[in-house]
Amino acid sequence: MSDARYPFTAIVGMADLRLALLLNAVSPAVGGVLVRGEKGTAKSTAVRALASLLPSIAVVEGCRFACDPAAPDGQCPDGPHEPGTAAATRPAGLVELPVGVSEDRIVGSLDLERALAEGVKAYEPGLLAAAHRGVLYIDEVNLLHDHVVDLLLDAAAMGRSYVEREGVSVRHAARFLLVGTMNPEEGELRPQLLDRFGLTVEIAATREPEQRAEVVRRRLAYDADPSGFAARWAEDERALAERISAARALLPEVVLGDAALRQITAVCAAFEVDGLRADIVMARTAVALAAWAGRTQVLAEDVRTAAQLALPHRRRRNPFDAPGLDDDKLDETLQQHAGQQQDDDDPDPDGPDGGPGGGGGGGGQDGGPQDGAPDGSPADGEAPAPAESSDGGEGTQRPGRAPQESAPVAAGEPYRTRVLKVPGVGRGTQGRRSRAETDSGHTVRARRPAGVLGRLHLAATVQAAAPHQHARGRDGRALLLRRDDLREKVLEGHESNLVLFVVDASGSMAARQRMTAVKGAVLSLLMDAYQRRDKVGLVTFRGSSAELALPPTSSVEVGAARLEQLPTGGRTPLAAGLLRAHEVLRLERLRDPHRRPLLVVVTDGRATGGRDALGDARRAAGLLAAQGTAAIVLDCESGPVRLGLAASLAADLGASAVTLEELRADGMAALVRDTRAAYATIPPSRKAA
Repeated sequence: MSDARYPFTAIVGMADLRLALLLNAVSPAVGGVLVRGEKGTAKSTAVRALASLLPSIAVVEGCRFACDPAAPDGQCPDGPHEPGTAAATRPAGLVELPVGVSEDRIVGSLDLERALAEGVKAYEPGLLAAAHRGVLYIDEVNLLHDHVVDLLLDAAAMGRSYVEREGVSVRHAARFLLVGTMNPEEGELRPQLLDRFGLTVEIAATREPEQRAEVVRRRLAYDADPSGFAARWAEDERALAERISAARALLPEVVLGDAALRQITAVCAAFEVDGLRADIVMARTAVALAAWAGRTQVLAEDVRTAAQLALPHRRRRNPFDAPGLDDDKLDETLQQHAGQQQDDDDPDPDGPDGGPGGGGGGGGQDGGPQDGAPDGSPADGEAPAPAESSDGGEGTQRPGRAPQESAPVAAGEPYRTRVLKVPGVGRGTQGRRSRAETDSGHTVRARRPAGVLGRLHLAATVQAAAPHQHARGRDGRALLLRRDDLREKVLEGHESNLVLFVVDASGSMAARQRMTAVKGAVLSLLMDAYQRRDKVGLVTFRGSSAELALPPTSSVEVGAARLEQLPTGGRTPLAAGLLRAHEVLRLERLRDPHRRPLLVVVTDGRATGGRDALGDARRAAGLLAAQGTAAIVLDCESGPVRLGLAASLAADLGASAVTLEELRADGMAALVRDTRAAYATIPPSRKAA
């Protein structure tokens, strides 16, 4: 089968995505592109197609680090390269980073097994070296561990990779076009990491039937005959590649005038963007836009397009903010700071035609970056809610009256909570919540490698080999090692967990003041889960049943939206909620057996519906306790009469009960200790996962 890539010029629509990619091809200093969009929108196809358009590069023959023979890297591990060294020409590389990649694979490492057993210093370059002067593509970048993303973005920003480990120091150039793609439904990147990407693009599949039909038509034609399809677009591809080369050559001649620079800084200040990275990225993007349009002067329209590409993802103040810009505010700011443009050349504001890449100086306006709607939620007090009774009979149905359902109540302001942890040491996905054996962290012990040697524990290896040196006939100063002597480090760090919320939405919780506080507490825990890279799920129960309002996901934004829309009213089927949680956790154990759950039950402990509602709830709680599920009960009972039912439920779950007031950071110091102590009292036979 042919390996011909899908042509870049054959991509239908998505002018903003194509423009952002082309601007980085013209000027990699822009800082890369983060492509956010739903599944099945040709994100990966576009990135792979771009690599075919990049000009071929000259490299020092035999250099594993793709050194430019005209200006070789002075710190190249394969150097130094003498002037006049033989050169070769090859296409710009495309390196795709797998989701489960390790730090060693990215930066490269010393082969310590060979170094100790054979006395050979063998440094193996990583993926950063392979991507030098090419494209580094990270699919599902939001699923990578944070420390890996930090490492990649640091290398992209500095243009150099540093390897410092096991007494070896290696530095080499690592300049590449960085492209990351992600589906926001699977979780967001932290704002600190979002800021490190130069540009961002939001894409979605078109809703126009004719355009969708053309996408399908071209894809079927490509699948049937990849080489023939690529040949039909070869002329357009050649023209676009030539335009990229011409824009690269023109880039050093582009002038960023004081008027355009003032507009850039004014826009960043008006949108209250943190730091100065946005100003620098906007300036580089505006210059690249001018070069792409064939101009040597930056215009106001370049600044506007640069703002639409460089600022939306930098305006997020918390994980629940939607990216986007207010176009009216952007235009007003540009107008207020419009200075006298230099008119020596009287540049044509329209520039060349858009061409197959999707736009000249005004590229990106046609189907440009999507603006998010302004943030906002219903103000507290907009919808009526039943008052909380003081007789302890909240949510009970009076004879002759149908169950009442109130409109959703807005959540209170989120606040910082103390960390809730799952006891013990796990082996789940790296995160920031509970203790676990991970690929990063501090060394806790050494062990024999089960397969390929990972991180060598040097002291333990020497200690294991020392008693056998005489028997092995050691003569001289070299230490004689065998495979059986090798020991690897066991590192302990933190893992992410599945935080499953079970929220009582019955009539007993429907009082406005109480539900506002409850939603604020759950929103705070959702924000904490976001910061600690957890998966979250939401089970609600009311009326006569429980439902899975949010299947376990890494997207806490979806969880916050579902929480905001949560209606209340009706009876309190507590047992149904706990049984539904048990089923959700059972399925999640099958999908991801290493990710440990943390159950957070949000209730006042009441149970109605059925002759023995409380007894059913206690039996359901015992079923969860028998599985060894770590749990916390958030006690929402209020008022002068308190029955202590939530505390009884916590005892049945083998969990701790904590009030809304105690959930705040200053009241949680003893909660983790209580959780661990409660867990420790569960017999080992009941802790089986």
